[in-house]
Amino acid sequence: MKKILLLSLVLLSFACKNKEAEPFGKQEITIDSEGMPASNQKPEELGEVIFNGKGNCTACHKVETKLIGPSVQEIAKIYKDKNSDIIKFLKGEGEPIVDPSQYEVMKANFAITKAMSDEELKALEAYIYSR
Repeated sequence: MKKILLLSLVLLSFACKNKEAEPFGKQEITIDSEGMPASNQKPEELGEVIFNGKGNCTACHKVETKLIGPSVQEIAKIYKDKNSDIIKFLKGEGEPIVDPSQYEVMKANFAITKAMSDEELKALEAYIYSR
């Protein structure tokens, strides 16, 4: 019985020491219950996480160059110049103003963007404008 108890304590102590020390200066990202970064991040940071992850935006958009869709910089410039609403477009309620020829491709992704919260859409917009 003592051997089993001792063995259990040894295994438990090794399990508790499993976490490695992180390098100095590494940014900590807190994850909420839905697997998304917690809202203590700047909107641009949250937007970048969404753009590169949940939003699947990188499948068609790059920051500086056109891939399938226009670049993030081009999107930001046109929306700023025309004083248009990116969030309205991502909700499927706005007209395509950047590259209407790619609108049908983008429409398929509205299922993703329509499911996003207003906070997530605002963060995505903030990321786009920050590039």
